[in-house]
Order: sequence, then C-alpha cells, then structure tokens
Amino acid sequence: MNRRLKVVIQGAVQGVGFRPFVYRLATALNLTGWVQNTSQGVFIEVEGPEERLEAFLRRLPEEKPPAAVLLSLEYAYLDPVGYKNFRIVKSEETGPKTVLVLPDIATCADCLRELFDPRDRRYRYPFINCTNCGPRFTIIERLPYDRPNTTMRIFPMCPECRREYEDPADRRFHAQPNACPVCGPQLILWSPEGRELARGDEALRRAVEALRAGRIVALKGLGGYQLLVDARNETAVQELRRRKHREEKPFAVMFPSLAVLRQYAEVQDAEARTLQGPEAPIVLLRRRPNAALAPSVAPSNPYVGAMLPYTPLHHLLMHDLGVPVVCTSGNLSDEPIVIDDAEALRKLGPLVDLLLTHNRPIARHADDSVLFFEGPLRVMVRRARGFAPLPILLKQTLPNLLALGPHLKNTIALSQGRRVFLSQHIGDLDTLEARQTLRQVVRDFLRLYDHRPEAVVSDAHPDYFTTHEARRLAEDFGVPHVTVYHHHAHIAACMAENELSNEPVLGLSWDGTGYGTDGTVWGGEVLVADYRDFRRFATLWSFVLPGGERAIREPWRLALALLHEALGPEAAPLDIPGWPAPERQALLLRLLRQGNAGPRTTSCGRLFDGVAALLGLRARVTYEGQAAMMLEWHLDPTEEAYSVEIHEEASGPLRWDWRPMVREILADLRKGVVTSRIAGRFHNTLVRWGVEMARRAGLPRVVLSGGCFQNRYLLRHLRNRLQAEGFRVYVHQQVPPNDGGIALGQIVVAAYRLGA
Repeated sequence: MNRRLKVVIQGAVQGVGFRPFVYRLATALNLTGWVQNTSQGVFIEVEGPEERLEAFLRRLPEEKPPAAVLLSLEYAYLDPVGYKNFRIVKSEETGPKTVLVLPDIATCADCLRELFDPRDRRYRYPFINCTNCGPRFTIIERLPYDRPNTTMRIFPMCPECRREYEDPADRRFHAQPNACPVCGPQLILWSPEGRELARGDEALRRAVEALRAGRIVALKGLGGYQLLVDARNETAVQELRRRKHREEKPFAVMFPSLAVLRQYAEVQDAEARTLQGPEAPIVLLRRRPNAALAPSVAPSNPYVGAMLPYTPLHHLLMHDLGVPVVCTSGNLSDEPIVIDDAEALRKLGPLVDLLLTHNRPIARHADDSVLFFEGPLRVMVRRARGFAPLPILLKQTLPNLLALGPHLKNTIALSQGRRVFLSQHIGDLDTLEARQTLRQVVRDFLRLYDHRPEAVVSDAHPDYFTTHEARRLAEDFGVPHVTVYHHHAHIAACMAENELSNEPVLGLSWDGTGYGTDGTVWGGEVLVADYRDFRRFATLWSFVLPGGERAIREPWRLALALLHEALGPEAAPLDIPGWPAPERQALLLRLLRQGNAGPRTTSCGRLFDGVAALLGLRARVTYEGQAAMMLEWHLDPTEEAYSVEIHEEASGPLRWDWRPMVREILADLRKGVVTSRIAGRFHNTLVRWGVEMARRAGLPRVVLSGGCFQNRYLLRHLRNRLQAEGFRVYVHQQVPPNDGGIALGQIVVAAYRLGA
C-alpha cells in the first residue's frame, strides 16, 4: 500500500547539493513527489510503498552531502495524492526565514582535480566550484539561497553551465555560483592607480612574478582583499610592515601545501585535519627551529599562524609560486577588511605594487578564522570565514534578541528559537569605519534572517558605542534595551556553548578590561553565576592604570604601579632595558603616591603585562596582548609557585593579594634567578589561586573564560589541576574565550532576565 511521507528539514541544507541528493535518492527508490527550498528549510514529499519510504527516511541523514548540517528532521505519514514523478520545485521565499546560511567552503577535492586537469574545460579557472564547495556567506544577499539572490546573478550561465546546473545527476546541479571561463567571473591585474594590466592566466602569471621579485600584491579573496608578500624575504616583509604601519603584530602565512608547511612548523593530526578541512582556518602552530621564514613575519614569536590555500585562486597562485607568502587582511590599521574595488584602490593602492582582483562582487566581509589546539581542545581566537554564520545550538528556546557585543573584538548575535547566530569578526570599534561596519552587519543580519528583535542587548558600560547604538535600535523597534555586565557575559557564553543547565557555577573570568558593577575596570574576576545573575566571589587586589589607556601601550607603567602597591614609599626607579630614564620613573611614582596617576583596576591581563615589563621582556607594546604573550613564550615549566595570600573581608569579595608575589619576584631578580623560571612561577601562582578559589567556593562546576585563557600554559595547567581535584571544568571550543564570544553571553543572560 502506498503512503505519502512529508519531511521538513532545518539546518545547513542550502548551497550544499541537498536537493540534488534528495532527487537522486528518491528516484533510486522509485518514489514520486517533490523537494523544495524555502526560507524555513527544505520541504519534501515522497510517495510509494511504506518500506521504501522508511528506507528513504533512514538514508536521508546517513547519506547526506558532507557539508550539510541537519538540525531537525520532522516527518509525518499521510494519505497519498498520486504524484506521477519526482521533481524539484521552485524555491519559495515567503514566511519567516529560519534556514541556515552556510559559511564559505574551501575548494573540494573534485574541483581541485579539475582545476589542474588540462583536459577539463575549467582547467586553471580561478572560480571553479560545485555544490560541495565555494563561496556562500560572502555572496548571499537574501534567502533562499538561489542564484538570483547572490552576487552571481550578474553572470548569466552559458549553455554548458546551464546544462550542468539543471541536470540532477551532475555534481553542479543547482550549484548557485556555477560558472566557467566562458560565462563566469574573470581575473584582472591592476596597477596601484587602477590601470588594467592583464586578464586571466596572464594576470596570475604576472602577480606570481611580482611576488618572486619581492613586490607586494593585494589579492581579492572570498571575504575581502588580502596583502601578499614572499614570507622568506625579510626586506619585502619589512617593507609591508612599513607601508601598513604594522610594527610587530604577527602576520599569517599561507603555505603551498601541507608537505611544505611541515618543513616550517610542527603539525599534529588534528591540526592537519583542520587546515585541510572545509573551514580551512589559520591555525597557530609551533615553528620548527631554523624555519626559513623572514624574522619579521612574527618577531620573537615561537608560533606561526599557518593556513593552506582554500580558494581555487589561492591554489593556482600557490602552486605556481611554490613558496610561503604572508597573507594578511587588506585594511588600514584598526579598520575592517576592504571588500569594495574602488575602496581597495583608494586605501590599498598606496600600500601595494599590484592588485590581483576580479569582477565578482563581495556581499559582505569575512576575515580568516584563527584557532589553536591545546591537546584535544580546539580554541577559537577569531571566528569568521568557514564558521560564521553557523549558529550555536542551545538547549533552551530563546526569544528573538539582538546583541551588539563588546567594544573590542566585536561580533554581534541574534537568537531565533534554540539558535544563536554569531556574526563574523568585526573587530575593535575605535574607528568610524569599524562602527559603520557594525551598523552594516546589524542591518545585514536583520534583513538576512527577517529578524525583528524583542529586545536589544549591549554591554553595561555607559559610554561604549554599542551601548548608545543598542539604545537607539531599541527605541526604533519599540522594545526594551537590556544591559549585561562584561564578565557575566563571558561566563554565560561558556555555559551556553557547553549546554549547561541554569544552576550556579564558579566562573573564572580573566581578561584585560571590562566594566564592573562598581563602575571600575574589572578583569581578574571569580564569579558565582548562573544565566540570570552573578555575584563577585573573589577578585584581584586592585592597582592603578597609570595614564589610563596609555598604561596598556606602555607596560613599564603597570610594573611601577605594581611596585608602588607592593613596596609603598620604598618603590624606586629600576634599571631595566627599555624602561625610560630614572627621572621619568620617579615622576610617575610621585603621581602614584599622590593618588592621581589613573583609575584602579583588577585586570588579570594587565597583571601579566606588568610582570612582563618587570622581567625586562617588554616595556612598550605595539599590539594588544604582546607583553602577556611574551611572558608565556618565555617561561620555563616548573612546579614552583609564589605565595597566594587571600584577604577575607566582612563584606565584599575575597581578594588575592598579589603584593607578596611581586616582592618575591623582586627578590628572585636580585638573586639572579633566570627570568624564564620567574615567568613559570608566576603562571603557577595564577593556577594555585584559581584552584584555591574553587576549593573555597565548593561548587562542582568551574567555567574558564576571558582572553587570558588563550594562554596555553595557563589553560592546560589550571584545567588539569582543577580536574585532578574533582571539579568538572568547562572551556570554550565553539566561540573564542576572548571578547569575540561576548555577544553569545549577552543573548543568553538577556533571555533569562526576560523570562526564558
């Protein structure tokens, strides 16, 4: 007896060849009916004998395309209506938009084979793709994901591409970016002034020659322009730094292949799989001794941010060049990556010798994602291309909310049901350009997901741009504006991605800067928290940020502030390499004694910076976190630690008094103890403090969040020690522990406060 099976699938099922897969499966089982893309997901109806329908239902999730993600599969058996064949129905755009937008997917093995096959009609075509790979997020303008709704609509398909697109048996059936050299985007080489120099393979050949000659080339990638230069050529790398005004911040490096990469860095199995996976992020790898990269690629850094080619254009360029290249975002300092061609000429033209571009528009920016592995754990540093905008799936259903995220490392988020869509990395919001990009991403997400928020969420800091913007948006929508404290958002984000229930946890929220409930700068916090609320269980003994923001750029100021707290009037100028003259130090000490040198903070990140300066590792920094990272890279693993003294007060949180530790560090320096051992002892002292707080709090679950947990040594040793003591420890794996995960925490805290 024939039945009709109705199936509704939600997830990442558009742009991955899902409808062709359903067509082939249904026809192989001699079933009739139809499949359709809608803004809510994929709808399927099939008719046939019940045993074949059961086989269809079983094989759908088992044999789905590799890039497809099924979040829900609902079905019902109904009476048949007499379908005569199986067909693909035109996409439907009405109704609320709940389908997932896929991230851009690295070039698949089948397309790579064709790319380098002289017999193939797409031989050396830089925009080859199929249903299993290619651009998605950066070309979609609206849902559903069909060619007219993408930036590919300006390229009418030639008869051969149209035949592939309409053939259910073809790998390119309904591949929306499908194109070939006859009908698709074209590669163009420009001079810095915008004069066309070459097209097609000739443009690529001349760009390769320029890179070999030590020239700087801007390349239009998937989510924006990138700046390339030979990573072995010290003079060329230094010139890129000079033009870009980027003094020491590490550059990412693209390697021609995994085999070449292994000559320069140590690559474990999980790292290799990730580098070669569909996300193809930058992975931070330990450099091999004597690796022949230019010293200026990553000065004083034992790691290299490594990536492999992930677009056909990258594959062709790296195949022809055969050597690693610096591959860094094409932008001016503190501005978002450039995606517009005219803007590229205006902003990047003065920085480069050539621009290797093309005529496929980019709908939205997407930087490269960055991550590292700590043992089996994958730790996100920047979540963007390859991951965004796939949602974080939660256990609980949330109202429709919009969160504008933090001020630094900004991402935004919106919630629909059990899903929280986290945007691509936007960056620090100090510049007008970055703030305009934030506004554009908000508009983009609200339109893409047809989202009307029931509340708008921001940080509690009264002066942040995001706070003012959230208040404005809330007024525009006529909905509440909810504020969430920074360090609570950190803990809530980690709880949410680990699917923890709403029961109190001990949250170690250690980072550089966050607005606290008392209006001061927090950063070394131990919180007892659930999703709705928190209390400050413990914190650091506070110290002064001499000169405010200036202290972050000049850690010697922080070191003097630590000395002032630890020694009082006995604190005196020190003779440490890189520090200013004694007279200038004495002036700052005088201001510290007078109590008007700057605001006070409990920042764990600034404590790292101050100790690094005290050890002579870094008196001034040229990028965020530089001093703290050098302290980690410098350490010699040891079991030793310094004193941990806890102050208990009648009211208020426990306080770790780190002043005895600073006095012990000074004593070690005077005794000639090597600074690498001191650095190791300092890290172990932080571990000891964290464990002691967990013992005193007595809660079984401990959550680690904040930028300090990008420190591999701290993360590994604190996690291991806590687990050895019987605590269940939760860390970030889907979103960054740094501020890039804050928007997720803002969403869940606001949801619970609104009654989720």
